[in-house]
Amino acid sequence: MMTGMGDTKSGTGGATARNRYLDLLRAAAIVLVVLGHWLITALVREPDGALAAPELMVTVPWTQWLTLGFQIMPVFFLAGGYAAAGSWSRTRADGGTASGWVRGRALRLLLPTAAYLVPTLGGLTAAAALGVDPALLAMVGWALAMQFWFLPVYLTISALTPWLHALHRRWGPGAVAALVAVGAAVDVLVLTVDAGWTERLGWLNHLLVWAVAYQLGFCWRDGGLTTRPLFGASLAAGGAAGYAALVGFGPFPVSLVLVSGEEVSNTNPPSVAMLAWLLAQCGLCLLLAPYAERALRSRSALASSQALRGSQALRGGQALRGGASVRGGQALGAGASLRGGRRGRVIGTLGRVSMTLYLWHMVPVLAAGGAFYLTDLAPEPAVGSLAWWAWRPAWVLLLGLLLAALLAALRPVDGLLLRLAGRARPQAPLAGLWRAAALLTGLASACWALAHWAAEGLARTGSVNWTLLLAFAAGVALVGGAALTRSPVEGSRAAAPLPDRVAP
Repeated sequence: MMTGMGDTKSGTGGATARNRYLDLLRAAAIVLVVLGHWLITALVREPDGALAAPELMVTVPWTQWLTLGFQIMPVFFLAGGYAAAGSWSRTRADGGTASGWVRGRALRLLLPTAAYLVPTLGGLTAAAALGVDPALLAMVGWALAMQFWFLPVYLTISALTPWLHALHRRWGPGAVAALVAVGAAVDVLVLTVDAGWTERLGWLNHLLVWAVAYQLGFCWRDGGLTTRPLFGASLAAGGAAGYAALVGFGPFPVSLVLVSGEEVSNTNPPSVAMLAWLLAQCGLCLLLAPYAERALRSRSALASSQALRGSQALRGGQALRGGASVRGGQALGAGASLRGGRRGRVIGTLGRVSMTLYLWHMVPVLAAGGAFYLTDLAPEPAVGSLAWWAWRPAWVLLLGLLLAALLAALRPVDGLLLRLAGRARPQAPLAGLWRAAALLTGLASACWALAHWAAEGLARTGSVNWTLLLAFAAGVALVGGAALTRSPVEGSRAAAPLPDRVAP
């Protein structure tokens, strides 16, 4: 349901080449997110027949170590920063405005989220009206919104991109170092000063820590870091060592996701241990970047070359009496094209449906849970037992089939959302200060609702919170209305209330 969160082309203008390594990172990241959530989902029937979802990482503590591999969100922000740097740079070069760019990016997240909320909130409302157990609805509502934490954070950082990129142009990697220092200082204050204001201050790290990866994406886009293997290796090794020291000798838990009962969380808000692991993960991506990009380019070039030779052999064979040359040319060209294109198509497809996968991937869990657990058709070995793990591959396969069917059903919605988002041209300035205010107010309102849903679920008390729904709807309407309203002098830079004044 809409494309990924940004383009992945290299270069700042003119002809641009797609960064296949970035596409690969994004595809791998979204697959790991989905698989991670599916693997840790445990459903059981309680003695009274109710459906419950015990927390795997509490029941089986060793599974917390798995989060070192499945907590892949730093890669999303690193890739997002890379893509945003290119998109924003091209918009500036084309005479676009900050306001136009921000609202265009916002709609790419808000529209698919709105399309997701319509059936989910509608279903919860109908279930509540039919008298479904409020506790069950609260659990379902939480599962449907557990992934929402990412959206207000990413929307806010995206809205700050013009200014963050200006800091990057002025300070380069120094901007990353500044964010690291401030984020670490905030976490130290939260841990050492027992006061209400420090707890509230800690929420800043939802922006500061993830912005570190985003800012590293800017640096990666410039190419300097990817040409220095020592930098990536140092970042990866230093971050991993820092995480190990903070967990081994400090107050931080192993888990890189929220676990009930922890006195200190690494993600709510992000801690300095999460920051260290983020640096390690980004460092590894940067270290591998030049080698992976070269290998992917070589593989693509080889496939193209083989396909071309096959085509030439086909044309040459057509001039011969025998059919062997024809068949050989056809086989060579077709085989090379298939081998070279199959991987690219899979990666490209995952990129195009990344938002759909992210938003909808828990719906198959609920569908399978209702169909097999509430009807006693599913086996129920003890959670975390060998038999329970033995059933995980079948569970994941079932969910994958359900998700594939869901993606196919949602395909018609994609075109509509793409057309709506496409009407917000980055070059189209807002006419009037009030429309800029509408954009910012809309973003704030939508982010406020999304943050509450992420913390509480879609039906915390067994019913839909209409205040949050109205706030989100108003936010989307304000952002969308600002995007669809053009000034009489569309394309004029002078009419923009949020011009590119952030340039150094």
